[in-house]
Amino acid sequence: MKFPIAIEPATESTAWGVVVPDLPGCFSAGDTAEDAFANAVDAIEAHCEILAEDNVDIPVPRPLAEWQRDPEYAGWVWALVDVDVTRFEGKAEKINITLPRRLLAKIDDYAKAHGSTRSGFLAEAARAAMH
Repeated sequence: MKFPIAIEPATESTAWGVVVPDLPGCFSAGDTAEDAFANAVDAIEAHCEILAEDNVDIPVPRPLAEWQRDPEYAGWVWALVDVDVTRFEGKAEKINITLPRRLLAKIDDYAKAHGSTRSGFLAEAARAAMH
C-alpha cells in the first residue's frame, strides 16, 4: 500500500520530520532525508501492527493530491512510500471464485505488468472499492 508522507526539511537545529497523515499519530524523523524515509517505513509498519493488534482496519490512504491541498502541510515536501501491509490483515485464505475467461486474462496481464499477482491485484481492487 502506498502511503503519502509529508516531509519537513531539516534546519540547523532540527532533523528531517515525517508525518503520515492517513495514520493519525504516526510520525518519524531522521538526521538525513534517507534516514527519514527509512524511519517512515518503520513507523508505518509499527503503527499498522498496533492497529492489527487492536483489531482496527488499516485505513486506505487518500490520494496524494488531497493531502497536498491541505493548508496544514503548506511548504512541506511530499512523497509516497510503499509498505506491504498484508501481514497485518490476518492469515491468507484460499477461495474459489468464478470470472469470465477474458476478464481473468486481462486481470492477469495487468497484474503482471504492474509487478503484482492475481491475488494481490484483486485484494487491492477490493480495498479501493470499499474505500
